[in-house]
Amino acid sequence: MNVVVRIMKWTMVVTATSLALASHAAGNAEAGAAQAATCAACHGQDGATAIDPSYPNLAGQGAKYLHRQLQMFQSGERDVPLMTAQLIGKSDQDLQDLAAYYASLPAKIGEAKGSDGEIKSARMIYKGGIAVKGVAACASCHGPGGLGNDQAGFPRIGGQSVDYTIAQLTAYREGRRASDEAFGAMMRNVAAGLSDGQIADLADYIRGLQP
Repeated sequence: MNVVVRIMKWTMVVTATSLALASHAAGNAEAGAAQAATCAACHGQDGATAIDPSYPNLAGQGAKYLHRQLQMFQSGERDVPLMTAQLIGKSDQDLQDLAAYYASLPAKIGEAKGSDGEIKSARMIYKGGIAVKGVAACASCHGPGGLGNDQAGFPRIGGQSVDYTIAQLTAYREGRRASDEAFGAMMRNVAAGLSDGQIADLADYIRGLQP
């Protein structure tokens, strides 16, 4: 399918999903700060200094995206037993509050460390995709600075941990992560056309994105 047509279809799906989620109650960041006390053990007090590089930076992430991921962790739809265990007994309002808290924190900005050639290659994929493989441009959903689109539920990815981004793109490519089902499996479709090297270059480039 033509990449442009695919993006248009995804946009229609996203719009419908956003409208369906629009009625959710807003989270309370203050209440979320209390809820996050145990989360800090893994994600850091600032939400961006994780104890393991494979854990995501949460600070500054979109509240809608975070809330949806927390719901999926809690239900087991997104299979991460450590996260599921942490969320036992929490209400949906608790999840909303947690999402609001982490969204309120200042995001971490990183630096790309690849060679000039690797950064150039990653930039071309991020901004232009790979038409011959049907890989859509990352910027079309996540924005040129990686800020994402909170209304649509697209996550902020700029400044994200390299190890985490590699792990997630690989999981999407291999079908081990399917949390994009509501969006037409678009991340799995994108990742399917990426090699290990391209994923690594993209992860490094994304870490250095500036808003």
